[in-house]
Amino acid sequence: MTTGSTEKVNGARALIKCLELEGVDTLFGYPGGQIIPFYDELYDSDLRHILVRHEQAAAHAADGYARATGKTGVCVSTSGPGATNLVTGIATAYMDSVPIVALTGQVPRFLIGNDAFQEADITGITLPITKHNYLVQDANELPKIVKEAFHIASTGRPGPVLIDLPKDIQNTEIDFYYPDKVELRGYKPTYKGNIQQVKRAAEEITNASRPIIYAGGGVISSNASAELVELAEAVMAPVTTTLMGIGAIPTEHPLSIGMLGMHGTRYANYSIQESDLIIAVGARFDDRVTGKLESFAPNARVIHIDIDPAEISKNVKVHIPIVGDAKQILRSLVKHVKCCNSAAWLEKINGWKKEYPLTYRKESEVIMPQFVVEQISEACKDAIIVTEVGQHQMWAAQFFKYSAPRTFLTSGGLGTMGYGFPAAIGAKVGRPEKTVINIAGDGSFQMNSQELATVVQNDIPVVSVVLNNGYLGMVRQWQELFFDRRYSYTCIKGSVDFVKLAEAYGALGLRAEKPSEVRPAIEEAVRSGRPAVVEVIVECEANVSPMVPAGAAINEILDLED
Repeated sequence: MTTGSTEKVNGARALIKCLELEGVDTLFGYPGGQIIPFYDELYDSDLRHILVRHEQAAAHAADGYARATGKTGVCVSTSGPGATNLVTGIATAYMDSVPIVALTGQVPRFLIGNDAFQEADITGITLPITKHNYLVQDANELPKIVKEAFHIASTGRPGPVLIDLPKDIQNTEIDFYYPDKVELRGYKPTYKGNIQQVKRAAEEITNASRPIIYAGGGVISSNASAELVELAEAVMAPVTTTLMGIGAIPTEHPLSIGMLGMHGTRYANYSIQESDLIIAVGARFDDRVTGKLESFAPNARVIHIDIDPAEISKNVKVHIPIVGDAKQILRSLVKHVKCCNSAAWLEKINGWKKEYPLTYRKESEVIMPQFVVEQISEACKDAIIVTEVGQHQMWAAQFFKYSAPRTFLTSGGLGTMGYGFPAAIGAKVGRPEKTVINIAGDGSFQMNSQELATVVQNDIPVVSVVLNNGYLGMVRQWQELFFDRRYSYTCIKGSVDFVKLAEAYGALGLRAEKPSEVRPAIEEAVRSGRPAVVEVIVECEANVSPMVPAGAAINEILDLED
């Protein structure tokens, strides 16, 4: 079965038609010699193309678009260095299970393997960091490949797929067709969980006295937040989330106990360590969550719900695995569970919440970075928050009050500095009705600050709030705590005037140097409707707290001043 009338088109035009049939509305990219035929056809297309200023930004923007909308993001580059510049963004999407399709130009087929100008084996390079990739060898196969690519990227455990397009393929004429469906032997994701396992899990939950729900990014990916909250309320179990799972349950929900792990709340870490049953949903028990594996949740049985069977018992032994889609399985589980006897357990956890609240040192003249995040939270309650990576990322996770999924976008698994600003561009393009704020550090922001040209040229009113402490803050914190304050090459004070930088690109630049100036600057930036940078001069040696040292159990928490 095929879609559309048969007509003669070249490969580049065929690709455009495929993208249109897939419902793609926006591409993020940067042209070059081996992708020119595609760009020539794009000139006459209704597809929106956002010209970034670095290919890495194209990948991150496609990623942010995908996370914010739930649709598949698309990025485009030329061959060689253009394609290799996508690699960091592709790896970021792979680690965080984000559906993107990367389109790369390639030298003509007869030159492949000859070290031609701007040739790189991008399918070989990205083999470990894509869900699948293609080097198109037959122009007639291109529509089928595109159909498969979008199917693979967006189904099962989502992830990036790359299509490498030799220049001569783009110029070759074909009889255009588009398949109605995809049939891939060996790729049959399981969506409906085994009902016997669901019933076993329901019985375990009903009999538990200290249950805890541990929710990860898979809950967001499967749009299962409502079902997660329904399960939590049905059994009266506390919910802790990973960094990627933030937003799966509202921050202020009475059963929410925040993020767990290295910089998680004390009460989340204490709760999981003392639990007798962990209900893990769409999470992978990564090292930042578990700490010392041998000491993780020593008395808990584990139910693990995940679409990817490879994650089951990879790090932590699982007693009841349920492979499938989180949304479907949670719906099924709610039908079979009964409320467990958790009243005493919740009372104990609420005691910890009162005893160990997230807090920081209050100052009247110096701006504490946590205060800035609180001000953003109060001024922009329904905003999409995007972050770079570092201390500011953890403060954004801790002190902003999230009320919905897909409103906290961050690089979790790879920890990519420079992610936030271009991802915020993608988020704003995908959801233009939302206020989008990129919370950045002065180190991370400079990694892709050239995208100020992109937001100005395309009138994309993203607000970046740069917490300027003059350091590569997270590395400095580790150097303070574990390396006798030997701040080796982490001081970047005075390296840039962010207000002038913004103005040089034609964006709005604002600065706050006192606590009283923070809220007005944020509100002015949002109200302006322009691309804006708000530089906030913050306490230079503020630390992220709580903190679990690497290799320690997650209830072995350092007492830090901040």
